Amino acid sequence: MQAVVHSDGRLVLRNEVYRIALGRSGVRVNKQEGDGATPAGLLPLRRVLYRPDRVPPPACALPLEPIARTDGWSDDPTDADYNRMVRLPHGAHCEALWREDALYDVVAVLGWNDRPVQPGRGSAIFLHVAAANYAPTEGCISLALSDLTRVLAADTTEVLVLPA
Repeated sequence: MQAVVHSDGRLVLRNEVYRIALGRSGVRVNKQEGDGATPAGLLPLRRVLYRPDRVPPPACALPLEPIARTDGWSDDPTDADYNRMVRLPHGAHCEALWREDALYDVVAVLGWNDRPVQPGRGSAIFLHVAAANYAPTEGCISLALSDLTRVLAADTTEVLVLPA
């Protein structure tokens, strides 16, 4: 099942429309590390991560993995593990997946710059829980937790992000 993301803050799936937040720099075709943009293109969903101490495993057709306190994601283009899940502490700059806020309580890993990984093309593009005010992300796509779980339960396998 394909969800379609529009640059005006909508995700459409099966004629249902969901409010979303996108990267602070909007949608870009030429995504680069740290630019704050959501990449345009067809992004397959690879797997779903979740905080087992806060939420039950979401219903979905994707592989599920609980997040641990030591999980991170390398966003350092010089790291051999760039744009991959890593164990913390890690020798390069990483984003912690175990967060104090609820933004990563459920995270669908999107297939961006992962087959193959190209240093500097962008990392850690996720479908995750939105902030209460739908504040812009660093490049991810975020939805309310209830909407995110509905999208995943609909057996969504890819997200088409339309260019602005």
